[in-house]
Amino acid sequence: MERLLVTGASGFLGSRIVDYYSEKFEVYAPRHEEMDITDRENVYAVFQKVRPYAVIHSAAVSDVGMCEKEPEKSWKINVDGSRNIAMAAEEFRSKYLFCSSDQVYFGSNVIGLHKESEELMPQNVYAKEKRKAEEECLAQNPGCVILRLSWMYDIMARNELEHGDFFRTLTAKLQTDEEISYPIYDVRGITDVNEVIRNLEKAMELPGGIYNFGSPNDRNTYETVEAMFRILQWDAGRLKKNETAFAPNPRNISMSQEKLKEYGIVFPSTLESLVGNGKKYENMVNYPKA
Repeated sequence: MERLLVTGASGFLGSRIVDYYSEKFEVYAPRHEEMDITDRENVYAVFQKVRPYAVIHSAAVSDVGMCEKEPEKSWKINVDGSRNIAMAAEEFRSKYLFCSSDQVYFGSNVIGLHKESEELMPQNVYAKEKRKAEEECLAQNPGCVILRLSWMYDIMARNELEHGDFFRTLTAKLQTDEEISYPIYDVRGITDVNEVIRNLEKAMELPGGIYNFGSPNDRNTYETVEAMFRILQWDAGRLKKNETAFAPNPRNISMSQEKLKEYGIVFPSTLESLVGNGKKYENMVNYPKA
């Protein structure tokens, strides 16, 4: 059985990768004390020991606020750590999948779905670090596959300590009288994490380069949720427009899937996925129609 090295295995994405691929690969998911990705020698020692067929690098400081407060710390992990993994993967001939972010598109002047080839002008520290990491990884490892991931959710939590995400926060509010509000100046893909995970095995066969890797969406977040409610016949009257968030600098970071489709990898649209999971939620809790 081939070996798969997964970083960030305690996180939202990494933990699910480990669970899903544990029967297909011999998965090695080192804790921080076993592999400090900012220590190049330590990283090489782990690769020497494991000699993985592939590595999925999901470890990162993804808290945007924390990156703004402690940029030196986040740089060491998000940029230096990613480069160290890229160099080791190149040395040991391991396929390298690096998890980047749709945040790199925030600041682009392009209207509509963003393509991998467009010029980038990332706005926040996290996005700038992810973009720099992309460049560094490809420079050190041309076979590296950069996956620009969107906002991800799961219909189920893995444990009681896991923080909420888009879908579970929404469904939790459905059980209360709390106002449900979403921004009208924010357009982005929202992806079922399970779709991402299932497609990672196919991504291991991709040639080196950058790929948008998530559900496309051409609606703002309010419109997306309203369309979901109407299709599912839920009470759309509960929804409110957030007209202040992103108003000074409207955000559109929704990604084109054109390049990815050329390699036979297809994600359902954000709305399709949300509706499908909404139906599963209905069955789980016997949610009443409007």
